[in-house]
Amino acid sequence: MKIFYAIQATGNGHISRAMELMPYLKQYGEVDVFLSGSNSDLNANLPVKFRSKGVSLFYGNRGGLDYWKMLTAFNPLRIYKEAKKLPVEKYDVVINDFESITSLACKIKNVPSINFGHQASFVSAKTPRPVKKDLAGEIILQKYATAASYIGLHFEQYDDFIFSPIIKDEILKAETTDEGHVTVYLSHYSDEVVAKSLRSLKGLRFEVFSKKVKTKIIDDNITFIPVDGKAFNESMIRSHGVITGAGFETPAEALYLGKKLMCLPIKGQYEQLCNAAALKRFDVPIVNSIENNFSEKVMEWLTAANPKPLQLSHSTYEIVQQVMEKARALKTNKSNSALLNEEDLLVMG
Repeated sequence: MKIFYAIQATGNGHISRAMELMPYLKQYGEVDVFLSGSNSDLNANLPVKFRSKGVSLFYGNRGGLDYWKMLTAFNPLRIYKEAKKLPVEKYDVVINDFESITSLACKIKNVPSINFGHQASFVSAKTPRPVKKDLAGEIILQKYATAASYIGLHFEQYDDFIFSPIIKDEILKAETTDEGHVTVYLSHYSDEVVAKSLRSLKGLRFEVFSKKVKTKIIDDNITFIPVDGKAFNESMIRSHGVITGAGFETPAEALYLGKKLMCLPIKGQYEQLCNAAALKRFDVPIVNSIENNFSEKVMEWLTAANPKPLQLSHSTYEIVQQVMEKARALKTNKSNSALLNEEDLLVMG
């Protein structure tokens, strides 16, 4: 079996999940990866056969998106040409982790695909949203990477096609400790802004993961560490708590480990506001900015009770089984449809 796996590389979570899934997918056949996007910080240890700049998200320095940079990088003609060239029709299975070029290629070539990942869960109206919905955000979540079938991942099973988060094996097997520090990953803020807010908390130690530094740097009560998956996992496992954005993978892992968790959603990113609504159900404090009374909010957070733990209802093996069963069903349906069309032509003839 030949498997085409499209991965959105606008953040680290998609790549991290793909690396965890790869050994399971390879049990079913040969896997070729299409990596789309240009602003992930992880080294993609994956069988990448196709690459694209894709449609990337870029962040400013103060917690929001850089819309001008995103607009200037957007090239619809390039995207259409890449979609036409992408050989999705040569594969038995197309798995799409929220990647728009693959979605367009499948539409052009009438190839059924599975939208698999966190964003797929938002096809369900039962998935948590903020009190104030955003129409443009809803359209992006539901129409950016459409597919013939959907398998979603989320903190809880809000619908019958939504499954547990994919937790890395290193996290699943970890023996947690508490060495007193707080692990921080806030890629949507500059190091300078983060440091300014954390320096005043003299009694606390922070391990801040940075896209800017190349080696470990100690600055008073803050240790800046280059972004690295293994180093981040180790820091989180032995931390007292975690401060991060309202993404999906890192909050899920922190909740699974039973760590204290504080989340700062990226301003203007609707998916993170939806995640924040879901995280509130776990009693996770949601902070809108690192620059307004942040030190007081951190101290309140440290004295509050830990969040509700994340319960895994499905193993990674079971989730991949579901994906492949959907893939087989799509392939069977397409074959049956082709046979029916041939019979119609014979009758007409």
